[in-house]
Amino acid sequence: MGLLSLAIWTPIVFGVVLLALGRDEQAPMARWVALAGALVSFLVTLPLYEGFKLGTAAMQFVERAPWIARFNVNYHLGLDGISLWFVLLTAFINLVVVIAGWEVITRRVNQYMGAFLILSGLMIGVFCALDGLLFYVFFEATLIPMYLIIGIWGGPNKIYAAFKFFLYTLLGSLLMLIALIYLYTQSGGSFDVAFWHKLPLGGSVQTLLFFAFFAAFAVKVPMWPVHTWLPDVHVEAPTGGSAVLAAIMLKLGAYGFLRFAMPIAPDAAREWAWFMVALSLIAVVYVGLVAMVQQDMKKLVAYSSVAHMGFVTLGFFIFNNLGVSGAIVQMIAHGFVSAAMFLSIGVLYDRVHSREISSYGGVVNTMPRFTAFALLFAMANCGLPGTAGFVGEWMVILGAVKANFWLGALAASALIFGAAYTLWMFKRVYLGPVANDDVKGLVDINSREFLVLALLAVATIYMGVYPKPFTDVMDSSVTELLKHVAQSKLR
Repeated sequence: MGLLSLAIWTPIVFGVVLLALGRDEQAPMARWVALAGALVSFLVTLPLYEGFKLGTAAMQFVERAPWIARFNVNYHLGLDGISLWFVLLTAFINLVVVIAGWEVITRRVNQYMGAFLILSGLMIGVFCALDGLLFYVFFEATLIPMYLIIGIWGGPNKIYAAFKFFLYTLLGSLLMLIALIYLYTQSGGSFDVAFWHKLPLGGSVQTLLFFAFFAAFAVKVPMWPVHTWLPDVHVEAPTGGSAVLAAIMLKLGAYGFLRFAMPIAPDAAREWAWFMVALSLIAVVYVGLVAMVQQDMKKLVAYSSVAHMGFVTLGFFIFNNLGVSGAIVQMIAHGFVSAAMFLSIGVLYDRVHSREISSYGGVVNTMPRFTAFALLFAMANCGLPGTAGFVGEWMVILGAVKANFWLGALAASALIFGAAYTLWMFKRVYLGPVANDDVKGLVDINSREFLVLALLAVATIYMGVYPKPFTDVMDSSVTELLKHVAQSKLR
């Protein structure tokens, strides 16, 4: 068993152990087992960064073994500069979410923690899979734990939100399955993704494949106009579910574009780039305006996520190094910042049991330490220089300007909208005099909550001040991807 298998199966094994602890009387033990599982799962990913070789686009830490030999399906794993940081980010966010839910979750604690650990292993599997069918199995399997997390520990309309989440993402993925089967037949019975990248496919075939992948990945990102499931799901999901959904699960769709849609159908990707750029700009501008009128804090941050992910898809389809690298950096930064925003809302919800902005006002007077963290994360969400939120957006804007000045100008408008809705929310919730008795009775964050927010604050500042380790890792892989996409596969 190699490092990648350890990274995938360690949290899954701990999750299964937690499911065996089946009574709420065993909740204290379940919490400690979950913490141990999340910590060990994060630690086993660190050697991946330590042993990663820079300057090469080749897959590293490769593992390959027969899985379904009759159909030439292999348990084939590997890591390159594009996927490395997402494995580390997934394990890190999982650890943070387990700590965040320590006291908050009091019912079915073992199942809650077990679901997150299993989900973490499955998502890492998506980022490591180099076999098409293995990728699909991991990609679809992530729906099950998240469906249960929303449906069991969610809000009043949790069943509706869970079904909406499941059906939207499942229906989109069915077209991807058809595309995978077609590629299997065209490649002479191989599910090897690297081999698929070399297939000489015709223009109309590439277009059909591109939109089949688009159906699966655009819903997952989510891109406008298939984003409507996200606000509903975020509002109903428990705090930990919202954090993982925003920080990691949305990235599965964006990663799919890089690993499947663009390299397998490069001609179609270039031909339909205008369409992808248009949808991305609508997400950046229109959804940013929609976020401004939200009265529910979770809905506001959910729409903010759609706008920020619009930057990601915009960066991909301007086809230059700055744009693609910036989009990947933006995905990682959004993982830190969006998780922090949702966990901050969770801190307030645990005390007041309301997500309405109108229920608050003057929180800084009763929770000064917490407000300091909230201010940092709000600034990062706006794209303030020196925070993680700035680096990726700035790189994408520069890449867009390089492609077309007016494209860059439109993309840059998102910084204005982001500042408007984020700072307006911060002003109404945290600043001014104490608004009501609920706010007057608030108690500042305890040591556990401080630890959760401090971990994310350190990550947010470190990435904003010194992004070089992040960009160095992905540079060779991004260059190789763009070189591949630039070469026509039409014969």
